[in-house]
Amino acid sequence: MASMLQPQIILLKEGTDTSQGKAQLVSNINACTAVADVVRTTLGPRGMDKLIHDDKGNVTISNDGATIMKLLDIVHPAAKILVDIAKSQDSEVGDGTTTVVLLAGEFLKEAKPFVEDGVHPQNLIRSYRTACNLAIEKIKELAVSIEGKSLEEKKSLLAKCAATTLSSKLIGGEKEFFASMVVDAVIAIGSEDRLNMIGIKKVPGGNMRDSFLVNGVAFKKTFSYAGFEQQPKKFTNPRILLLNIELELKSEKENAEIRLSDPSQYQSIVDAEWNIIYDKLDKCVKSGAKVVLSRLAIGDLATQYFADRDIFCAGRVAEEDLNRVAAATGGTIQTSVNNIIDEVLGTCEVFEEKQVGNERFNIFSGCPSGRTATIVLRGGADQFIEEAERSLHDAIMIVRRALKNSTVVAGGGAIDMEISRYLRQHARTIAGKSQLFINSYAKALEVIPRQLCDNAGFDATDVLNKLRHKHALPSGEGAPYGVDINTGGIADSFANFVWEPSVVKINAINAATEAACLILSVDETVKNPKVMTVVPCLRCTCILFYILCCVSCFSPYDPYISI
Repeated sequence: MASMLQPQIILLKEGTDTSQGKAQLVSNINACTAVADVVRTTLGPRGMDKLIHDDKGNVTISNDGATIMKLLDIVHPAAKILVDIAKSQDSEVGDGTTTVVLLAGEFLKEAKPFVEDGVHPQNLIRSYRTACNLAIEKIKELAVSIEGKSLEEKKSLLAKCAATTLSSKLIGGEKEFFASMVVDAVIAIGSEDRLNMIGIKKVPGGNMRDSFLVNGVAFKKTFSYAGFEQQPKKFTNPRILLLNIELELKSEKENAEIRLSDPSQYQSIVDAEWNIIYDKLDKCVKSGAKVVLSRLAIGDLATQYFADRDIFCAGRVAEEDLNRVAAATGGTIQTSVNNIIDEVLGTCEVFEEKQVGNERFNIFSGCPSGRTATIVLRGGADQFIEEAERSLHDAIMIVRRALKNSTVVAGGGAIDMEISRYLRQHARTIAGKSQLFINSYAKALEVIPRQLCDNAGFDATDVLNKLRHKHALPSGEGAPYGVDINTGGIADSFANFVWEPSVVKINAINAATEAACLILSVDETVKNPKVMTVVPCLRCTCILFYILCCVSCFSPYDPYISI
């Protein structure tokens, strides 16, 4: 009786929404499965594209998992974890973003019946982590190294990895053309780890085959004044001066004031301004540079001055492009024109201004440092070029990872089927419930070859049965066999050059398992209530605003109006 009379303890604010227990866990699993279903059809060479129209009217057409996940405005807190792992996979290895979301969704889908039957989530988590470690060890065991090959052999192997990545993209029809371009670009920057040393410039018009690679720097012609057309547009072995200063007459600031006692003194002030700019220009010319680039403006006076002396100049060059020119030519960006020495000037074999479509490009080729490259992309629609850029980014990341972690595995679902077989075999040696959990993990891995078949319009059950039979051969000769997208049967993925770096698969399985374990470990969600905002209405006399609009006249809330 005494316990019944005790006052109620209130911990959370009124209106706080709390949900917990098995129902909450199942709800989270359902939300993640729904997100995985969105990107499911984009997997593989026959994957479909998604057209996403945002609130600003921008249209994006893509089948890249990370791009789709970023553009989806997901509000469910548990499902947002899948967005995070897709971003993580994209930044870490560049490819496999759809794979990681699919795997995480499938791991949760397989765990759902056990949760509904009352299995404690920690038992599932423990088994999933064990299975993940076993899978990664198996991948490392099956991986084939490309170390110790000659440069030509290595380039050929890397091109195969890039082609596998590009085969599932919008530009998959020209995968060999772009794969060799990507490999040349990555090898050109060498050990340079900064991805921005590879520039991608987009020029609408033409077709994909008109795209080209510059072993150096190329950037769009900047804004120029009339004297620009009188400047030479091609140099051989020029010296290049890079500046971060303005070369134009500057008007004084609004609050500047000069008091003169004699009107004749005004001319001396004007002359001093002109002398300052002419002194700067004269020092640039005396440095011996034939190409002058500046991040800030180069005015009409300076443009004509350089044109009269057969010097090319460009102002307002983007900082990224200027840094790449500095890295390629060996020059140093100067913040002053005083004491310019030969060591700060860059050089290249050929500089020229070239027409590409409707644009004019400044191209520096044959650079001595050679730590940068530029891909100029051509294509019909803007959306197509944007998607081509995202596809090339994935391929560049893959080639860089394959160079650093020089091991590859068979693609086309081959590695997934082999790990699945290995885990099923290992599960038979375990007593207890964890045998079932590891079996469900192994079954979830089959989602990759199954989805590849579904997206290509093949009979997934028939193909998976053939793959299981092939991978179950005691000799182990079936390990590299995966889905053959062209015939609808199975084929040796290694022999068909369907390869992917082992780091992609390791990272995908690791991230997907961690995400699944994280979602399984959540047993309660607490949602705090929205705060009511009280401000004066702009139209009526009412002073109450509920969230974003007035409860009386529904006029919009202005955050800049204070009470």
